Amino acid sequence: MRIHIGGDHAAYDLQRVLVAHLEAAGHVVVDHGPDTLDEQDDYPVYVLRAAEAVARDGDSLGVVLGGSGNGEQIAANKVKGIRAALAWAPELAGLAREHNDAQVVSIGARFTPADVAKDIVDTFVGTAFSKDARHRRRIGMVTAYESTRDLPPLPDPGTR
Repeated sequence: MRIHIGGDHAAYDLQRVLVAHLEAAGHVVVDHGPDTLDEQDDYPVYVLRAAEAVARDGDSLGVVLGGSGNGEQIAANKVKGIRAALAWAPELAGLAREHNDAQVVSIGARFTPADVAKDIVDTFVGTAFSKDARHRRRIGMVTAYESTRDLPPLPDPGTR
């Protein structure tokens, strides 16, 4: 699997660990940076490049990293067609793939030990979207909203 990865200074060391881990597992890793540790770098520079690459390469997944993972998740979700999920445990990464067909996982390096981060990315990469009708319906609503900005219709009270 091809995996695009991008982060910032707060996650620089963890990013190096995850690149090596994913490559050792046989994945093709495209590292969008940073290439050097710079305490003044800005996560959108690297995260948006990783998310854009995932959006263009439909058979790939992405990993974005920062101090908390929050800003990185928000940035990745601004890329049209990308669903990014913050995960601090493998179970969350699995659910993000299984239920939400997330293509990008965001991890906070200041809150996630390296061994847990490895488990998160392994679970994320190893879990398939369930394709369950209810999940496809929900993703469809979000995708439609992203495109049209029309809210999904409220449910008919008589059908509940």
